[in-house]
Amino acid sequence: MDATETPAPQVWPSLRATDARALIRFLVDAFGFQEVVAYGEDDFVAHAELAWPEGGGVMLGSDRETPDGAAPWAGMPGGFTAYVVTAEPDAVHARALAAGAEITAAPHETEYGSRDFAAADPEGNRWYFGTYPGAPRPVAR
Repeated sequence: MDATETPAPQVWPSLRATDARALIRFLVDAFGFQEVVAYGEDDFVAHAELAWPEGGGVMLGSDRETPDGAAPWAGMPGGFTAYVVTAEPDAVHARALAAGAEITAAPHETEYGSRDFAAADPEGNRWYFGTYPGAPRPVAR
């Protein structure tokens, strides 16, 4: 895929942050996300996309007031959780540890055959990394 191609549709969870620019730096440095775009001025991030090298990613922005007439944003900064599939959880764990991430669960084998670990980012969001790609899906008819 070249740099101008848009990826196939995927699920992109989104979150807001008290300090979005610092969170972006942390997610890139500690976990290995790749910053694709970050729109905004100075400390304010209106929209950012961070790609996960193995597929998908997250979108995030600065916490802000909800526009009049809009539904309130459901997630408060620090209230986000995500499971990120990776073929290399031990390498991601080592990177996170080296970057000073708070490890909330050391690397371990799960009862369903995954190798997982968990960490918290500086905003308090919880990130789970592991090899479990999900259960096989039924064949569409």
